[in-house]
Amino acid sequence: MMEILLTCIIGIVVGAIDVLPMIKMRLDKYSIISAYVFYFILPFVIFNIDLYGITWWLKGSIVGFALALPTIIIVAKEDKKSTPPMIIMSIVLGTLIGMIQYFLL
Repeated sequence: MMEILLTCIIGIVVGAIDVLPMIKMRLDKYSIISAYVFYFILPFVIFNIDLYGITWWLKGSIVGFALALPTIIIVAKEDKKSTPPMIIMSIVLGTLIGMIQYFLL
């Protein structure tokens, strides 16, 4: 039970890290909600996936980028300037989640 609570807290914090700049830029509320839900769920996926012995820091970045890729492709069609920040945030925050898992859980 404590592990689920900790995972929820990590999801809340990581989601907030991602959406705060989006709120500051006054983006569409559906985009903000979508990003928040994505980063809230991402720790559950990263914590419970085994990628055939890949190191802990690489696991988070691979899973974060792979799961964000469909959204990145859709957004790239309409707004090419948003693509690099989305790629960077998915890799960085995925790696951060992987680090948290390695050091805390």
